[in-house]
Amino acid sequence: MSQDSEYSMKLRDRPEFRSKPKPMTFSGDATVKEAVLAMSEANYGSVVIVDADQRVTGIVTERDVMRKIVARDRDADTTKLSEIMTRDPRVARETDDLVDWLRIMSNERFRRLPVVDAEGRITALFTQGDFVSYTWPDLIYQAKELAKASVGRNYPIWLIGGGIMLYSILMIIVVSSID
Repeated sequence: MSQDSEYSMKLRDRPEFRSKPKPMTFSGDATVKEAVLAMSEANYGSVVIVDADQRVTGIVTERDVMRKIVARDRDADTTKLSEIMTRDPRVARETDDLVDWLRIMSNERFRRLPVVDAEGRITALFTQGDFVSYTWPDLIYQAKELAKASVGRNYPIWLIGGGIMLYSILMIIVVSSID
């Protein structure tokens, strides 16, 4: 996933990449109750399930707990995270293009994106909210740059159009002064 564009930004280039707290991780053998208590304490909305080498194997969100535990009257004390996790979630590399993942997350309707280093170990967890901070300021900047490029590239057309408009205005003034 890489886009060769002058506006391209890698996930690791985002200011929040370095400042984000490390994602909360658990093994698949941990119980849902353990994860929920830790999530509640830290005010996290999800946990990333990793193997012994810190490679992502799944993810469990608050929604998973609501739908797969609470709504089904399952016991959070005995249910393992591996039983309710989303297995093999989409995972991004630190060097992947931010806009590519913004598009993928939107199209595939998922809200959390584990980010891994070159060895495949979890380093960060981006959420759709992290992308929103990118979206507006940077899209406005990109739109301005594209507009500048478009006007500059089409300068002769603008010049001709402006000349015709000026001539039309002058003709209206001249004709109205004759009457």
